[in-house]
Amino acid sequence: MRRHLLSTRLWHWVNAVAIVVLFMSGLNISNAHRYLYWGNYGFDPADAWAKVIRFPAWTTIPQRYDLAEARDWHNLAVWPFAVGLLLIWIAMLVNGHFRRDLATGRRDWTPRAFIASLRAHAGGKPAAGGYNPVQKVLYGLVFGVLLPAMVLTGLAISPGIEPAMPWLVEGLGGRQSARSLHFIAAWGIFGFFVIHVVMALAGWRLIGEMITGGRRREEADHG
Repeated sequence: MRRHLLSTRLWHWVNAVAIVVLFMSGLNISNAHRYLYWGNYGFDPADAWAKVIRFPAWTTIPQRYDLAEARDWHNLAVWPFAVGLLLIWIAMLVNGHFRRDLATGRRDWTPRAFIASLRAHAGGKPAAGGYNPVQKVLYGLVFGVLLPAMVLTGLAISPGIEPAMPWLVEGLGGRQSARSLHFIAAWGIFGFFVIHVVMALAGWRLIGEMITGGRRREEADHG
């Protein structure tokens, strides 16, 4: 049995491209108004809870300040991102990937499990049959919290959505609160992205497995 099913691999690479485009175009959008607020309204910097730096052109899409084009890129990438998230959740539940590889138990949350996971990864030893506790917790946080939060908060700050879905905006504490949460979730995903890349490069074989599918450890151990 493959370590990574085809559905997982396709989603992984399409989602990676979508996230890069969303993040970089989002930095361009952020440059339009570099203040974050809580509640429904916010335009006066004196009421902001945070001031965001101006991101340099080389980190943004397009690589110049252009709010209209940045929004076009953002809206283009959000479709494969949101639809892909829905489809991968359906696939993980149907094919058992979530239950088999990602679901955590009480022992996965202990300090001993975390330390053992980090030592095993540093030694290049993959977890038998699935993911180690650190990977399970991180992937659970991303799949269950950060990625859905990006979709929901993105919807809440979309023009014209409030009359159609007032419960969503109110549930997130107002349009400006949704914008702040969207920003925080985006940087949370960026942090995971950095950790993910570093861990993948440390165990470079993992990159190949995400392309070919690899083999589950039980099968590999028996040739």
